[in-house]
Amino acid sequence: MITNTIKNYNKTEEYHREITEILSDNYRNIIANLGEDIYREGLEKTPERVAKAMQFLTHGYGLDPLEILKSALFTENHKQMIVVKDIEVYSMCEHHMLPFFGKAHVAYIPNGKIVGLSKIPRIVDAFARRMQVQERLTDQIKDCIQEALNPLGVAVVIEAQHMCMQMRGIQKQNSSTTTSSFTGAFEKDKTRKEFISLISNKLS
Repeated sequence: MITNTIKNYNKTEEYHREITEILSDNYRNIIANLGEDIYREGLEKTPERVAKAMQFLTHGYGLDPLEILKSALFTENHKQMIVVKDIEVYSMCEHHMLPFFGKAHVAYIPNGKIVGLSKIPRIVDAFARRMQVQERLTDQIKDCIQEALNPLGVAVVIEAQHMCMQMRGIQKQNSSTTTSSFTGAFEKDKTRKEFISLISNKLS
């Protein structure tokens, strides 16, 4: 545990000390190999900061999304579509270790069980805070909900911008990527269109 106290500001962070030291050494070498002076004031503490940042950005490896859902299941006879939309997504592209970010829209049709609404954004984060590709992230969210609730259907759509396309490579700043994955009732055209309509429109 690391605690910093500055006047009335208290900051408490928890990191694995050994992993932080190993990562810091590696980032120190990377920065030096890029041609920078690792000892100048602005960079002196950067390796440790990056080591901690990377642990936070990938903390999803320490979470069990299935158990997160199972911790808040409730018996309910509701049979209509439940949609949680505009869930913020922040993840790391596993090909270039650059961020991609956007929004996830998740829906399911219960089959005797519902889940606490906050748990859906929690599992989105649990899968997103890893080295990822958007396609797999979309499927993992869908499969986890399907396994935990056994609903009549699950739908997941993710819209994201990828820094590996915008900052490097093709450098198309206005490009975005949409992925989708469906099970059960959402494989039917009518139900899928209803879901797409709900996530596309602002309800008054």
